Amino acid sequence: MLSRKILVIALILFGSLTVFAGDSPYAPPAGGEAIGRLMERAMHDGLVAGGIVLVGNRHGTIYEHIFGKQSSLPDSPPVTSSTIFDIASLTKVIATTPAVMRLAEEGRLSLVDPLVRWFPEFAGHGKDDVLVVHLLTHTSGLDDFSLSSADPLQSAISGVAAQKLKGEPGNRFRYADINFILLGELVRRVTGSTLDRYAADAFLRPLGMKDTAFLPGPAIAERCAATLDGSGGPHFGTVQDPLARLLGGVAGHAGLFGTASDLALFCRMILGEGELNGRRVLEERTVRQMTAPYFSRGGKVARGLGWDMASPFSSPRGEGFSEESFGHTGYSGGSIWIDPRTDTYVIFLSVRLDHRHTKAFSQLRSDLSTLAFRMLFPDLRELVETASYGPVTTR
Repeated sequence: MLSRKILVIALILFGSLTVFAGDSPYAPPAGGEAIGRLMERAMHDGLVAGGIVLVGNRHGTIYEHIFGKQSSLPDSPPVTSSTIFDIASLTKVIATTPAVMRLAEEGRLSLVDPLVRWFPEFAGHGKDDVLVVHLLTHTSGLDDFSLSSADPLQSAISGVAAQKLKGEPGNRFRYADINFILLGELVRRVTGSTLDRYAADAFLRPLGMKDTAFLPGPAIAERCAATLDGSGGPHFGTVQDPLARLLGGVAGHAGLFGTASDLALFCRMILGEGELNGRRVLEERTVRQMTAPYFSRGGKVARGLGWDMASPFSSPRGEGFSEESFGHTGYSGGSIWIDPRTDTYVIFLSVRLDHRHTKAFSQLRSDLSTLAFRMLFPDLRELVETASYGPVTTR
């Protein structure tokens, strides 16, 4: 953990970095070269076909590296800054969590509302102690299960009603998509509008995230990076997550598509405590509440509201970023990590080809953030362990 003195030095060093908001962001050569080599190795080893790494602060982009192709097909076009990615579970923190938090700050719901207030279907089924906050922190006691293709949303609600909770709500962390499937439906029940429409109107469009949306459609499929279907074939513009597909492409846990530059706007808003370029979409207290640790278990797990801080899923934190940092990952190959203490964010979006070697992919994410920290704070290099990602064939 960084000491207070070293952190002050780090902030001074970071304050001297050039920030560029145009098409050719400044990149410290040594750091940029190291990240480039890491991504080339990931492509060589078959982990990814291409992607984007974007590093910045609340003022703009510091470094951007675009590499590889939009798919593994021989005639695939290259990834560009306008390539649209399926961001999978990043949907949870880019759309669903801020939607719920916006409704909470408006007084339209409370984080301590019993779930049965909004889902009367759960009354009498042992869910009286489950609160909205338990869904946001994955501490509801619910586990994932299969949904019916005939009526997936109703089967989700019926399945939750019938499921016996695993432990007392608030006492057990268990990452489960069903928590955010319920939150997506909660937004609809509170507002009368679907999650995609509410999120677009409340903060995505006001932030200028013009390429971020659910259901991108065939018209822009050629701009979409591929994801893999069940047989290993490429999908373009269709959500990879099978439950999100069953739910029509709009779900609280997955389904959002977007570009790295759009995600950078969102990260800058978070670092600006709810405001970007003079436009406020969330109150300062809401952002602070959302990104504070709400659940902790023995120092091994710490979760904010929607956001991951320290858990088995925290590989994008790498080595160097502070204990106040937070982020999330996505199954399709994306991740973001944000550190308010050092005013930093790292975005990684990729065309993931290998979903079997999860440890290798986690190490890639970790090493990427480690190298980003080293690039930004070269005089603190002794605090960062050498990146350890290697070819998947040597594990």
